[in-house]
Amino acid sequence: MTADIPALRREDWEPRRWRTLTAPERAAEEIAALAANLKPGDRLGTKDDIRAHCGVSVGTFNEALRMAQQRGIVRVKSGPGGGLFVDHQSPLVRLGNSMLAVDQDAASVADAIRLRDALDPLLVEDALKHASAKDIAAMRAELRKMKEAAQDCDGTAFIRANWALHARIAEVSPSPILRPLYLNLLEMVEAHLLSVQPGEGQPLPEFIEDRYRLHAALVDAIADGDVRALDIIAEHNTTQRLSNHVPGPA
Repeated sequence: MTADIPALRREDWEPRRWRTLTAPERAAEEIAALAANLKPGDRLGTKDDIRAHCGVSVGTFNEALRMAQQRGIVRVKSGPGGGLFVDHQSPLVRLGNSMLAVDQDAASVADAIRLRDALDPLLVEDALKHASAKDIAAMRAELRKMKEAAQDCDGTAFIRANWALHARIAEVSPSPILRPLYLNLLEMVEAHLLSVQPGEGQPLPEFIEDRYRLHAALVDAIADGDVRALDIIAEHNTTQRLSNHVPGPA
């Protein structure tokens, strides 16, 4: 018997963050993926329909549904014609506790960010293996721009500098597929950004300071070749997906 071709083994291509999620968290991500393709108020299906789609037990699904409701992804209606419906805060984007004001193509932006987040751990793995001193210096230059924007309390400049840092990390990857795919997703999101507004749960200065510290720790870990960078990017993406939505044009 021959071994599987590495590219065909799920553990070789499945994002590390996804592999570390619990069963309810995975099911909640499945629900989020379904909702991302629909409009606020659209019906996803009955609870049984969605549980079957997720392929989990009743207990696991109930926990996943609780998470999805807390994140503002879906709401539940009982009675005839009831079921799971896309919440009016959707589509979600995972960009910290800020609110992005984007143009009318918000659904596409949300989907691009969802895909970008799934690729982040793979790019960090590549950066740990391949980043040179010159690459680290370029990352720190983008960090300085983030710090300056944070000091000026300029949320939009901060997010753009944040994305520029992620682009620098992506450029380290030797993959001719992964690198351009990620960079194209970043360009798509940035093209639709109008502004960044304070979120309801956290003042903008506090948000950007927290995000700066997290990204500084990420770059430090990459520079040290420390696998802790993978935990940091997992924290980065977990924090991003908690409570955000894309409002209409500012």
